[in-house]
Amino acid sequence: MITHDIAEAISMADRVVVLTGRPSKVKCIYNIEMKNKSNPISNRNQPEFRKYYDMIWKDIDIHV
Repeated sequence: MITHDIAEAISMADRVVVLTGRPSKVKCIYNIEMKNKSNPISNRNQPEFRKYYDMIWKDIDIHV
């Protein structure tokens, strides 16, 4: 699955791949380990979710 929504990716995926700008290269790969993979909505309430969310945002490092 490809998505630009970090929360969706963390909630549903086993792995999140962060790419660099063009030309794109793999910057970082996160192996997502959540307790209950069968319920993506409840995953957003787990403490691990916030940890992944903060790390991925930091890795993206977008300056507007």
